[in-house]
Amino acid sequence: MAEHFIERPRYSCALGGAFFTSTALPETVSIVHSGSGCAGSFAWGQNGGSGCQVGGHCAALAAAGTNVQEHEVVFGGEDRLKEEIEGTLKVLDGKLYLVLTGCVTEIIGDDVNAVINEFKEVGVEIAAALTGGFKGSSYKGYDIVLKALIKDFVKPALEKIPNRVNIFGIVPFVDPFWRGNLEGIRDLLRGAGIEANVFFTPDSKLADLEYSASASLNVVVSGVYGIDPAAEFERIHKTPYVSLPLPIGAAASASFVRAVSSALGIDSESYIESETEKYYKYLELLTDCYTDLDFQRYALVVGDSNYSVAVTKFLANEIGWVPVLAQCTDILTPEEQDRIKELLADGITSDVHVVFDTDGSQSAVHLKEIWDENRHGVYANTFSPAFVAGSSLERATAEQLGAGHLSISFPVSNRVIINRGYTGFKGGLTLSEDLLSVLVSPR
Repeated sequence: MAEHFIERPRYSCALGGAFFTSTALPETVSIVHSGSGCAGSFAWGQNGGSGCQVGGHCAALAAAGTNVQEHEVVFGGEDRLKEEIEGTLKVLDGKLYLVLTGCVTEIIGDDVNAVINEFKEVGVEIAAALTGGFKGSSYKGYDIVLKALIKDFVKPALEKIPNRVNIFGIVPFVDPFWRGNLEGIRDLLRGAGIEANVFFTPDSKLADLEYSASASLNVVVSGVYGIDPAAEFERIHKTPYVSLPLPIGAAASASFVRAVSSALGIDSESYIESETEKYYKYLELLTDCYTDLDFQRYALVVGDSNYSVAVTKFLANEIGWVPVLAQCTDILTPEEQDRIKELLADGITSDVHVVFDTDGSQSAVHLKEIWDENRHGVYANTFSPAFVAGSSLERATAEQLGAGHLSISFPVSNRVIINRGYTGFKGGLTLSEDLLSVLVSPR
């Protein structure tokens, strides 16, 4: 059997995803109980690939950590963890202290809950998530942290508030546009009279998560991620959930709002019609340039399950491109792969070949396997003019194909991202601007 390796992976370990999730939560102080170097590796390996989002209060290189060594491996690290929590309480102010475990401390069997219970008894708001890196990718870490907080931190609600929802499925930093995307979803639903708890935006409060059980519905904007936390939420707090694709552009946003509204039992059709009309009035001004300058392209999309679905459907349904191949780079079970295929096939105007391969460097190989340049007899039908929507790693593939390129999925190392997002009606216009600007920028 031939060996297979990934030279440049597009995610870190479960501890990494847990760390990103924890540090993105407002008023939360992360304490990493692991070997030395984990947080620093995440800071540059993951945060650096999220549009240069390296920094923040008690985050990245400023995170608290036990930095366990050989002594703790032999004799256990519980005393070291207790010492680190005591020190952290003295110098870092937070409303919630969240302990995250790494591979070493889980393998040696530290009883983290016994340690934090000592602090709970004296009134410290502290929780723990067992996030050994070997448990999966950074997407898994996001699910683990939220499940732990739903169980140990979210307070039961006496009653549900109509038209209030919680949003799951967008992993901070692993989605480089996480802040803008969450704000876009919140604004999209707000227009329909729906209040959305998004947890991770700069104006969010920890109380949004703490009292999230008052929501009437949980909305998972993913076919894979956030579903386990939503199921745990339903088990404990009796809140139902729906799983929907990431909404980018008019068609996807209309479908998204309609589905959430239906689950809540409200009518949002007038709002959808108004926003759709306004959306196409903006795009109407580009029609002559689009046709006369021949902006249409074949497309190759490379990204995680959220983006490979949402962006592919956007290209086909919104700007009239012809996506030929969508490569999903996640580690997915066969059932999850089937779910992604279903989401991608639903309502798309183009026939797209879907592959599941964690190695993004193979995208050109997959494209060659499905693209027959002589399919029309004597006239060669080359993959041109073309465009590659993927990560920064796809720049070389785009150059090889003579195609345009835009980084829209992790890692994004050639763009600075602050609050840019692609969700909703407005986000679809922003993505249209970014894609078409690549075509005219050499002029």
